[in-house]
Amino acid sequence: MNSEALDNLVKAKVLKAEPPDQAEFDGLLKLGTNRLKDAHNQDNSPESRFDLAYNAAHALSLAAMRWHGYRPDRQRFIVFQALQHTLNLTPGQWRVLDKAHNSRNLAEYEGNSEVDEQLLAEVLKIAEIVRGKVTALGPIRKSRK
Repeated sequence: MNSEALDNLVKAKVLKAEPPDQAEFDGLLKLGTNRLKDAHNQDNSPESRFDLAYNAAHALSLAAMRWHGYRPDRQRFIVFQALQHTLNLTPGQWRVLDKAHNSRNLAEYEGNSEVDEQLLAEVLKIAEIVRGKVTALGPIRKSRK
């Protein structure tokens, strides 16, 4: 984890330092895990699966950020860009989620509900990686931020 990079984002007013909360972390992990399970369900429409996968990835990424003692200040997508610092994801991995964020915005704000099946598959794969890494963080230690 690169806390210096995260602290720089606090100075830039992109993140806020805030003590982590075990109940919040556990809730985000559960929410992300449940949504990810539902996103894998082939009986759901591609639009629903994409929405579930995106929101699962976001909840899990936010859980990682909160575990480290940070919270986004205003911008939702920063949790994905910070994954290289919170979970050591590669740029190629977190950029898939950033691309999903852009697709989600097109659907939410412009009605473009066309689902890219390849992007959905990639989001599911990266969200599973994020879930595994977040789970491996373990309980929040009392000495965190």
